[in-house]
Amino acid sequence: MPTAPQRRALVIGASRGLGLVLAGELTRRGWQVVATARQDDGELRASAACSNGQLEVETLHMTSPGQLAALCERLDGTRLDLLFVNAAIDRGDVPIDAVPTDMFTEVMTTNALSPLRVLEALRGLVAPGGTVAVMSSEQGSVSRNTEGGYELYKASKAALNQLMRSYATRHDGDGHTKLLMGPGHNRTRLGGPDAPLLPQDSIPALVDVLEAQAGAPGLQFLDRHGEVVPW
Repeated sequence: MPTAPQRRALVIGASRGLGLVLAGELTRRGWQVVATARQDDGELRASAACSNGQLEVETLHMTSPGQLAALCERLDGTRLDLLFVNAAIDRGDVPIDAVPTDMFTEVMTTNALSPLRVLEALRGLVAPGGTVAVMSSEQGSVSRNTEGGYELYKASKAALNQLMRSYATRHDGDGHTKLLMGPGHNRTRLGGPDAPLLPQDSIPALVDVLEAQAGAPGLQFLDRHGEVVPW
């Protein structure tokens, strides 16, 4: 019986936190993974060194068009089963009327604009039937925004979701599964030390959803249990 081809994934934003655990979990499940970091990150490269060639590291600062173009050139000819973009920054719980313009621009560029630039640049590497996914947040749900706080972060994730909706409309019929994933409130640098979830618990569940949804048509906004998150 012929051996099934090894699945290939590109994880954008894997230097720490959810992205680092995601790259490791995919590798553990037998995926061939290329993971990006903004700089020469020790923990990610240490994981790659112990992976028997299953995990490779590339450098990418997502907000740099030049670095993105260079990555596209280096990966030319690669065929992916999964392209996953993970990006988020937070500049604290600042009321929107007190947010400086440069802070607003930085958060929106990192959390909403840059992920879609990456998708547009790299989507051609995704094989027919492959998956294009972005790490969103339940905090980007407009209908669930019933508690105060973190207005800029919430707005950036809502903007990401809307831009992903436009992306899905523009590329309707391309054969790619398209997912916005809400991982829950995790204990990372972004989520803080008091968050109720550990990435080591939530990310395996999220990968279960990614694998189960492979081949599904259209765009879905799902949590780590595979439940639909309302827009």
